[in-house]
Amino acid sequence: MTRRPRKALIIGAGIAGPVAAMFLKRAGIEAEIHEAWPYSTGSGGGLQIAPNGMHVLAELGLADELIRRGSIAESFDFYSQAGKKLGSLNRNMQQRFGQPAVNMCRATLNETLVDKAWCSNVSVYFEKRLVKIEDRGDQPVIAYFADGTTAEGDFVIGADGVHSVVRRHVIPDGPTPFDTGLIGFGGFVPRALIESLPIGQRVETTFGQSGFFGYALCSPDPEAGAMWWSTQPSHGMTAAAYRLQSQDAIKQHLRDFHAGWHDPIPAIIEAAENIVVTDTLDVATLPTWSRKRTLLIGDAAHATSPHAGQGASLALEDAMRLGALMREGQELGQTFQAFEHERRPRAEKIVALARRNGNSKREFSPTGAWLRDHMLKLLLPVSSKAMDFMYAYNPRAA
Repeated sequence: MTRRPRKALIIGAGIAGPVAAMFLKRAGIEAEIHEAWPYSTGSGGGLQIAPNGMHVLAELGLADELIRRGSIAESFDFYSQAGKKLGSLNRNMQQRFGQPAVNMCRATLNETLVDKAWCSNVSVYFEKRLVKIEDRGDQPVIAYFADGTTAEGDFVIGADGVHSVVRRHVIPDGPTPFDTGLIGFGGFVPRALIESLPIGQRVETTFGQSGFFGYALCSPDPEAGAMWWSTQPSHGMTAAAYRLQSQDAIKQHLRDFHAGWHDPIPAIIEAAENIVVTDTLDVATLPTWSRKRTLLIGDAAHATSPHAGQGASLALEDAMRLGALMREGQELGQTFQAFEHERRPRAEKIVALARRNGNSKREFSPTGAWLRDHMLKLLLPVSSKAMDFMYAYNPRAA
């Protein structure tokens, strides 16, 4: 009879890693997390956890806390560059799907998850950059780190994101992240900048002739309680190249790019500090999510561009479903196959949707932008219904 796994090595302490560790603990499996970066409580931009992701956080007892530390998003409202309203999506999420959508700082979410993992007696090690995984027969799996240390366990979970090192172990010659041709700028501004406007708890987003701009409340913090983001064609300029520039130069680029856009976009740009610049990356579909005793989850398995707002929520779903399958006590390989069989169709459908959404944020001629805006007015009600499958998913009932 195959021995039940007793210890998991989880690579990555972002979103999927700590949550997977906690659900594995509930399944009677010890878990320790190894994160490449130093411990930090203040990095990252804003994000939204959709109702499907909030169900997972509720299962961990964290939903109410994160709602308090974030801001409920009552709808997405879309505008033209001149400020004409094109339509809305995702109204009454809590009533329709049992949980709201919640905007928050990524750092707040990560800090909360790591703290909860620690309180659940999960060991978390930072500055442990994975070099290789050794998986030989009936011996423990060994993870080797750049600092010369090792860790042993019964299996490995790769939760190390879009640039996953574990992915290279699972698929040595597999796909690598590619640039989608869009670049993202973002950060936080004082709440007062937008809370005095009739925005309420809506997420307001604007399609330009070229690019896209969004803003919303994301926390009670008066100094940094509103998040903003700008997505635009890269024109051959990488995020790394922008990050070499001064903040003043980056802000001037945003002023120039969004010149003439409707209020309060110019004021948000003027107030922006510590602007974060990121490449918008994607990864082609993987042929498999596992190899022997190693499994990929979250962005390591199915990286998605941010244009569907589901990356974090899919990672949360993965972690919870993996814990549920591990409780069934099947042989490890069967569990990994069952996980991929269940999760792949949903993940790939959402990844494809995000790619399509990204196409509306590229560069258009004036006529093309006018046509796109008019099509959005017609299609948004239909699109809203077609997106319900993402939010209606409850991983507890799956």
